Amino acid sequence: MIEVIHYPLFLITAVTLNLYPGPDTLYILSRSTAQGRAAGIASAFGISSGCVIHALLGALGLAAVVMASATAYQMIKWAGAVYLVYLGLTMFFAYGQDASHAVSTKQSPGRIYVQGVITSVLNPKVTLFFMALIPQFIAPNATNPGLSFLALGLTFVTTSTMWSLVLAVAAGALHQRLSKGSGARWLRRLGGGLLIGLGARLAFSD
Repeated sequence: MIEVIHYPLFLITAVTLNLYPGPDTLYILSRSTAQGRAAGIASAFGISSGCVIHALLGALGLAAVVMASATAYQMIKWAGAVYLVYLGLTMFFAYGQDASHAVSTKQSPGRIYVQGVITSVLNPKVTLFFMALIPQFIAPNATNPGLSFLALGLTFVTTSTMWSLVLAVAAGALHQRLSKGSGARWLRRLGGGLLIGLGARLAFSD
């Protein structure tokens, strides 16, 4: 049985936090501007799928174990940082060639989706965020807090996915306008630079 409290307040909080530009927002924007709307949508669903995994782990109690171990947290954080920097460098240099090379090295939506999932799963800050926010809205005497945690986590993922898709479509439109000539090259370099910056931010964050 799902036993939550102040659900309307949770929805307002979730939507407000979704609108705040965070790492996931920048990741989706970098993908959309670099390769277009399809890439942005794929990355949005990838990030959302990763968040679902975080919600499942939180519901099962595994997230609490990771949060209690400083070593495990640091290992996951550094793995995520290295992966983001790797993706950024790949995008920055692979698309820095001529137009024919850029077309041949474009990544498929399926691959971008998988990269989005990995990026989200390797970001322990998502787990930390869920563990800090969601328990406040679970009834103190809940008989099945795990199920309530999962319900609230999926609610948050739903609202964030809707906003992410809006961002992906909007940034994809920018890609279409600037996809000719040197504009595409600089957009992809911008996207790669954003991913590198996100990796560095994750690595050196407290």
